[in-house]
Amino acid sequence: MFKSPKRALVIALVCALGANAADKFPGIGRTATPAELKAWDIDVRPDFKGLPKGRGTVAQGETLWEAKCAGCHGSFGESNEVFSPLVGGTTQDDIKTGHVARLLDPSFPGRTTLMKVSHISTLWDYINRAMPWTAPKSLKPDEVYAVTAYLLSLADVLPADGELSDENIADVQKRLPNRNGKTWAHSMWPGTEFKGTVKPDVQGSNCMKDCGASPRVASLLPDYARDASGNLAQQQRLIGPQRGLDTVPKNKPAVATAPATKPVAELLQQNACYACHQIDTKLVGPAFKDVAVKYAGQADYLAGKIRKGGNGVWGSIPMPEQPALPDAELKAIAAWLAAGAKP
Repeated sequence: MFKSPKRALVIALVCALGANAADKFPGIGRTATPAELKAWDIDVRPDFKGLPKGRGTVAQGETLWEAKCAGCHGSFGESNEVFSPLVGGTTQDDIKTGHVARLLDPSFPGRTTLMKVSHISTLWDYINRAMPWTAPKSLKPDEVYAVTAYLLSLADVLPADGELSDENIADVQKRLPNRNGKTWAHSMWPGTEFKGTVKPDVQGSNCMKDCGASPRVASLLPDYARDASGNLAQQQRLIGPQRGLDTVPKNKPAVATAPATKPVAELLQQNACYACHQIDTKLVGPAFKDVAVKYAGQADYLAGKIRKGGNGVWGSIPMPEQPALPDAELKAIAAWLAAGAKP
């Protein structure tokens, strides 16, 4: 990232020294201003310390959800096409007990967000700092309350005409399905403020001796048996908590198929390409138009890159390999890119 190793080292040291660097090391760094500290200090704790004032209704959240969230998570938080589902697997009994029974049910292997999360502060904080994916930190506090309220209503934590605010969030927390499903045997910081131990769980030790052997997963399917029932990833439903595992043998080449008959736009949507790329705008990965300019006419090269994945050309975020993508669809997408990525 930096052309000069010395410059990179200086920047890293300045960041590590913190706000008091100017006092300890004259000429290096300066004390952070109150405005800079406020911009970084946005986390919300389990006791809701740090939560800004605001409110939002379920109805307001539904409108925002359709505009900013449904593309990845589905209209009702149930889509598993891009990410794991947010909603599903909880019951009214779970709301009463605070324990999600299906987390212990081997016949229900799916795990949704609302099955696992134990604090509404976790939802609020993450939505506030990281969503929507294309414009993180762009939501105002009232909008975060509204979106969180809509998500909670999908699991019957809030009624359809409900509201979430800084004033009632502690009461709503008492209805979260898995609120009692969290262990308190560990602490993120010293003290017993959150029922944890006095000593924090993370000690910051750099000890690298007497390390245990690397674990080996013994339950993985052998390569020859992975596709005995076909590739499960291509058999999954687009909604619901159960996701199909990619069971294409790791060393098995893709099977050639007839030419793709679907429009490229449909193939891009079907294979979740839009989750990381847009036509004209950089998202997680480069814009399709930028790829088309860089590799104009190189359809075979692009097909290989899509198949194998990788990183480094457009940044450090890796593109996953695509072993399950049918050969005909792969060639159609690569040819479209090589020809200019025309909408």
